[in-house]
Amino acid sequence: PLIKGIVIGTRPDCIDEEKLDYFSDLQKKIFVSIEYGVETIRNKTLERINRGHTFEQSREALQMTFERNIHTGVHLIFGLPGETPDMWFDDINIINQLPINSIKFHQLQIIKDTPIEKEYRCNSGEFYPFELENYVDFIVKYTEKLNPKFVIERFAGEVPPMFLSVNNWGTLRYDSVLNKIEKKLKAEDTYQGRIYNQTQY
Repeated sequence: PLIKGIVIGTRPDCIDEEKLDYFSDLQKKIFVSIEYGVETIRNKTLERINRGHTFEQSREALQMTFERNIHTGVHLIFGLPGETPDMWFDDINIINQLPINSIKFHQLQIIKDTPIEKEYRCNSGEFYPFELENYVDFIVKYTEKLNPKFVIERFAGEVPPMFLSVNNWGTLRYDSVLNKIEKKLKAEDTYQGRIYNQTQY
């Protein structure tokens, strides 16, 4: 009775009609939000990182959730192997059409003793490791093109430096990163969705 709401983070291949019907009933009593780790819209990348689901499965899960009027969110990762900023800008038209309420962005972080660390060591040229200032520039441009109806709940991820195999951002905490992004938006007199209509085709 003391719980006012619940936010569920899951994968698109771990949801089904039965679970969604349960959460739909639950939201009559408390706030419910379901966030999906979509990560990328590119199936080639999803297969490469052994994600275990396709973008089509993500889109289906999002649609089923949104149709039940459940608050729906997605997580995206920028920097996955084989992908580039040009690709992410190309993909934003698809992202903008997703049936979602909120979105969280993450820069790829290479964690020690993981399969992706091994791949990075062998094929670092396939990755796009963001320096902080490059990321700020990128995310501001991306935000300009993003559907203004989406609530951005996170601009970047944060992992304790001791766990990182590659650390381009030092010990900077998320609040400092957010501050830099906000200052950049203000300096360029821009905002989320400023050129949204120009991305629709």
